[in-house]
Amino acid sequence: MASQATSTEAEQLEAELQGQDPVGTGELAKRQKSLTIGSVCKALAQEFPDISISKIRYLEDQKLLTPRRTPGGYRLYTPGDVARLRTILRMQRDEFLPLRVIRQELAAGRSGDTAIPDPGRPGRPSRDGARVWRPSVSVREATGALYSLEDVLEETKAEAKLVRELEEYGVVKGELRGGVRYFDETEREIIAAVAELARYGVGGRNLRVFRSSADREANLLQQILAPALRSRNPERRKEAVDALENLAAVATHLKHLLLIRDLRKIVR
Repeated sequence: MASQATSTEAEQLEAELQGQDPVGTGELAKRQKSLTIGSVCKALAQEFPDISISKIRYLEDQKLLTPRRTPGGYRLYTPGDVARLRTILRMQRDEFLPLRVIRQELAAGRSGDTAIPDPGRPGRPSRDGARVWRPSVSVREATGALYSLEDVLEETKAEAKLVRELEEYGVVKGELRGGVRYFDETEREIIAAVAELARYGVGGRNLRVFRSSADREANLLQQILAPALRSRNPERRKEAVDALENLAAVATHLKHLLLIRDLRKIVR
């Protein structure tokens, strides 16, 4: 009976999306404005060639999307859902934001109806006349959530061998508790990004260049702000952390521009 009901609903859903209303429910106009997950992929494929059904489902698992479900379990995405998804994908692609920060941005009101700030433009002037850049990274305390290797592998679709490589080359370290290794949110996102690179043949040993570059940048910013970051004055330390995020945003954007310049030389 359940299989027959699901089959009937699938036929009804297909008919409704084709502009028919076989059961006279009065829901046709509402349902026609929604898209199936496959249709969403097709709609976004031109802007995001790597979009996939599994990636959309992963974002849903991370509580970033909440599409409506039919009684048979079919996902239906409203125009607002699609706009929100587009915003999430742009923040990942253009601003390199981890899902934790994206979640915070969305909770703060940034949605598909909100214009996407250009990460290449500084924000408003501060009181001293310097430009305040929109932070693309956060150095604040994370949520404290830890994920076992099994959880990380399931969520990122990475292979255990790849994670071992990342540990070997010092890209991620994890934390050993009770004989089980756990990873925080940032390391989980690193593994997810590396898993995507691995699809193109990039292995753990190739990532040493990224690690070395990040270490040099972090050391430079530390030298600039070290006295203020060590201050016992809470206000001064807060200002130093804000400045660190601002500098990191500028450095990230500069690196992005330099990469684009060099890549354009390659495709000429």
